[in-house]
Amino acid sequence: MRSVTFKVDSSNRGGRKVLLANTLCEKSEGYVMEQLFNRYSTLSELLDVTEHELLTIKGIGKAKSRQILSALQLARALNATTQQVYTIGSPKDAADLMMPELAYLQREHFVLLFLNTKNRVIGKEVIAIGSLDSAIVHPREVYKAAVKRSSAAIIAVHNHPSGDPTPSREDIALTERLVNAGEIMGVQLLDHLIIANENYCSMKERGLM
Repeated sequence: MRSVTFKVDSSNRGGRKVLLANTLCEKSEGYVMEQLFNRYSTLSELLDVTEHELLTIKGIGKAKSRQILSALQLARALNATTQQVYTIGSPKDAADLMMPELAYLQREHFVLLFLNTKNRVIGKEVIAIGSLDSAIVHPREVYKAAVKRSSAAIIAVHNHPSGDPTPSREDIALTERLVNAGEIMGVQLLDHLIIANENYCSMKERGLM
């Protein structure tokens, strides 16, 4: 079922700021743009901003907020036409997608993949960055992010810098909490993967969820 690699946020933050500033006839180093990009540091966060959130920024009124939202709506449409689609058909598909990013990190990163009803990846977000052997994650942050993106399902992925993908007791307990919370929220946790170097462990395949 897998097609080609899904790509998300570009790291060109400065370029995005200048482009949006020019579109809005604002100074790229002005207060409004600084506040906007300090609050929403990634492209996915910026594209998901709401009018209510914009109105909390000093200097942004209703007219300016609608102008910003219109520009972001256009950016979303252009982004959607250029992004490649990645469909998750197995735990290996998710592992192949995330392994290049997580395999050799020296700190634990807990990442969510957001999927639609056809198991296509519609977004990705780092929920927590921890230490060498732990990353504190609460179901509240996980499902807040999932609901914001209108996800039908999610896949949780985190790395073990130790190189051993064997799930810890904490990993198993967190997975159970996420499954239970997902049942309440109506967003299914399809799997929880642990990536360590070039290896991975699927909680689903292990029968741990």
